[in-house]
Amino acid sequence: MRILLFTGKGGVGKSTLAAATACASAAAGHRTLVLSTDAAHSLADALDVPATGEPTEAAANLWVQHVDAQQRFERSWADIQAYLLSVLDVVGVDQVAAEELTVIPGAEEVLALLEVRAQARSGTWDVLVVDCAPTAETLRLLALPEALGWYMERVLPVERRVVKALKPVLSRAAGVPMPEDSVFDAVERLHAELADARAVLTSPDTSVRLVLTPESVVLAEARRAYTLLTLFGYRVDAAIVNRVFPSGGADEWRATWVAAQQRVLAEAADSFAGLDVHTSVYRAVEPVGRDELIDLARAVYGDSDPLATGAVGFPMAVRQQGSDLVLVVPLPLAEQDDVRLARKGDELAVTVASYRRLLTLPSGLARHRVAGARVRDGELQVRFTEPATATTETRQEAL
Repeated sequence: MRILLFTGKGGVGKSTLAAATACASAAAGHRTLVLSTDAAHSLADALDVPATGEPTEAAANLWVQHVDAQQRFERSWADIQAYLLSVLDVVGVDQVAAEELTVIPGAEEVLALLEVRAQARSGTWDVLVVDCAPTAETLRLLALPEALGWYMERVLPVERRVVKALKPVLSRAAGVPMPEDSVFDAVERLHAELADARAVLTSPDTSVRLVLTPESVVLAEARRAYTLLTLFGYRVDAAIVNRVFPSGGADEWRATWVAAQQRVLAEAADSFAGLDVHTSVYRAVEPVGRDELIDLARAVYGDSDPLATGAVGFPMAVRQQGSDLVLVVPLPLAEQDDVRLARKGDELAVTVASYRRLLTLPSGLARHRVAGARVRDGELQVRFTEPATATTETRQEAL
């Protein structure tokens, strides 16, 4: 199935463009679900239909859904929450306060991922269009499965063994119940579902579309999003510049805006070179409802297929360079001073801005030492040389 994720700075019109693309998909005969993970729930407003927590038919071949965080929470977190509530009850925490304390930070992002996965795996849809939350929330959402995976593979098995061995002693000494196997099983189920969600969202049939308006501040955020989405292995195939003022007219105020937008449009074309860059003219009236949205999709995509996968960057790869091996990680638009590396054993931590990704090195590289690194031509190049003989230790460096 085809999956499209729309993201961008709040207020740029990503919900409207996600809805327009979904309407165009449905009009072409594809069974299409457009799903919102944005708490603002503007998607239903754009389609002029009621917002619901389950897929609801909005037009022929078109269904709409807003993720119901509470319903998803009860389905995926019940066993874990029950244990945490029992602990807080023993120490005398009020029940209402306890329920608030057992809602994990970032729960809505987790639940949104689980719902996207569930709908993608359901076999019901030909096309899934996801109206994501604004950029920062989307980046946290998409970085989550890998971060949790690191914890699950390295920390949880140890905790489970320790609790099992010391449970009688700890229960008596601490006076609070120790977690049962069902709690660990629930965490492991959650991990498996999130790992599968990542597999769905990094598949060749899934891509991200960046929505922005022709303003310098918005373009800067879209550029960062492009870099960081690529860092975490997500395919960005297009950028849509929305609300472009049409040229013409003698009004000085409007002419100034048109000139400023044209400069940003030129920068956007340069920034996203290699991607499909679409523009959408600022319309006289707000596009609301199926017919208006289909008209908007035609204006944005022209004669091209709205569902086509545009040019996307290459995945992480290893290249031979003389007697050395070079690990290549795509990082479009990244500056060398923004990137930090740290290695410990068979893991390489790549940090860009405030986001970090842990890369498990292939066995062939894990036996080698890092000889140098650089950012060039939109990619991070880490050079590995002859097998290291010293014990592995953490090393951090700026490129």
